[in-house]
Amino acid sequence: MLLACADEIKVKTPSDAIFDSVSEAANGGHRSEEHIARNAFRHPVETLAFFGLQSDMTVVEISPGALWYTEILAPVLKHQGRLIAAAYDAELPSARPFHKRLMNEMLEQFEKQPSVFANVEIAKFTPPNVIDLGADDSADMVLTFRNSHGWVHAGSAVKAYQSFFNVLKPGGVLGVVQHRGDNRLLSTNSEKMSGYLSEAEIIALASNAGFVLEAKSEINANLNDTKDYEKGVWALPPGLATSWFKRKEHMAIGESDRMTLKFRKPLL
Repeated sequence: MLLACADEIKVKTPSDAIFDSVSEAANGGHRSEEHIARNAFRHPVETLAFFGLQSDMTVVEISPGALWYTEILAPVLKHQGRLIAAAYDAELPSARPFHKRLMNEMLEQFEKQPSVFANVEIAKFTPPNVIDLGADDSADMVLTFRNSHGWVHAGSAVKAYQSFFNVLKPGGVLGVVQHRGDNRLLSTNSEKMSGYLSEAEIIALASNAGFVLEAKSEINANLNDTKDYEKGVWALPPGLATSWFKRKEHMAIGESDRMTLKFRKPLL
């Protein structure tokens, strides 16, 4: 009987533990109901497990925006790891009101919730001119969520991806989630970006910087995304930049179809 009971005891592995801690943070009381509701579309637990996040890592999150992922990563890394939020330098003359607002909101949120964000460090990331993610070979993981289209459109993607490679330790991981589609511009006669990029373009950017593609995942795929909206990806939730009579239709589609790519910096 004792042997039978012993056989039923399940010892948690490190991957189980990180899955549990990310799940707890993703559904934590420090997050707004709106952010928690988006777990169903953004799959943070599965995504971070796929990238191989561990609680003792040094992680650089690129362009954290409204802190959707930051408020998940910060509690997980708080005690044993480091989290570096690499944000646009709002003091630059080129900074737009949007950048200044994001920085002010981030600092305000850090001050409001010190139990969550007290240990988060801030780095400057304004490609192509001001990039200071930390010392070379110092980070275990770099994460970027839905940012690459902006750098591609601005012509700064090559420098951005090279900076990711430089800051990572040999063997370190670059995790990329990006709106997926072949229509980078809204139309053939438009210079406005759609928000979508092809997997081939992201893989080429990372490969040219020195990374090796280790794995792909369909965790964040959405086959209902038609990718042909007048306002690009922003017509879908949560932005819903579309006419009022299309909102119900776009809500039913859900958030964009996204690639989820795991790259590694070679050991040698």
